[in-house]
Amino acid sequence: MMKCVIKYVAFAITAIAVLGVAGLTASRPDEASAKGILKSMSDYLTGQKVISLTFDSDIEVITPELQKIQFTSSGQVLLNRPDKLRAARTGGYTDVELVFDGKTLSILGKDENAFTQVDAAGSVDHLIDQLRGKLGISMPGADLLFSRPYDELIKDVIDAKYIGRGVIDGIECEHLAFRNSDTDWQLWVEIGARPIPRKYVITSKAVAAAPQYTLRIKEWRTDVPVAADAFVFKPAQGAKKVTARELANLDEVPPGIVTGEKK
Repeated sequence: MMKCVIKYVAFAITAIAVLGVAGLTASRPDEASAKGILKSMSDYLTGQKVISLTFDSDIEVITPELQKIQFTSSGQVLLNRPDKLRAARTGGYTDVELVFDGKTLSILGKDENAFTQVDAAGSVDHLIDQLRGKLGISMPGADLLFSRPYDELIKDVIDAKYIGRGVIDGIECEHLAFRNSDTDWQLWVEIGARPIPRKYVITSKAVAAAPQYTLRIKEWRTDVPVAADAFVFKPAQGAKKVTARELANLDEVPPGIVTGEKK
């Protein structure tokens, strides 16, 4: 009798789970809805000249023993379109600041008290491409900082879904899910007049155990006054100028750790 009861309970739980998934699938709006919300978010971001935000980020790595380890950082970004940017990130293995004044990129490794400067005249869009291509540096959620985020995010998307609603730090959001050939990524967008990206998760399908990169945007402001020297680089006293290759420990994980792909 007891075995029958256990089997019945197990069957009921399975049935409820299957019905829940079926209900989600049946109630899920089409691909156009997910892309429409993404486009609305992008249009809102594009329309903001000044953006100030703080963030927390988590990056997972897989050890040779197939153990998943997560590293966490926090930081802040000040963006003044089209060609000014200041960003800082502090974690257990790095404390780094980046300043871009439209002509020169300056990167300060605070732990080493060393900095490098690179000619990078152009827009913030151009800077992000240079960071990725020439310096191998990927800023957290850099695609969200482009002048047209939708164009960057939608590249190579092969599937888009509207999942439903979720709550991030007490804020109700639309939950979207997208797939590329080698990554799955999710986005939670604030509901209302300010469609702000609140959480961004990227899952690498090309790496065993599918490590994830998570960005949680905390404070978001567009009304901050920008000081005249906000994008003037001021190295700390005694800081040594080095080449870009000599400036180490800029990543979010310890040196020698291989991470999954980040957008």
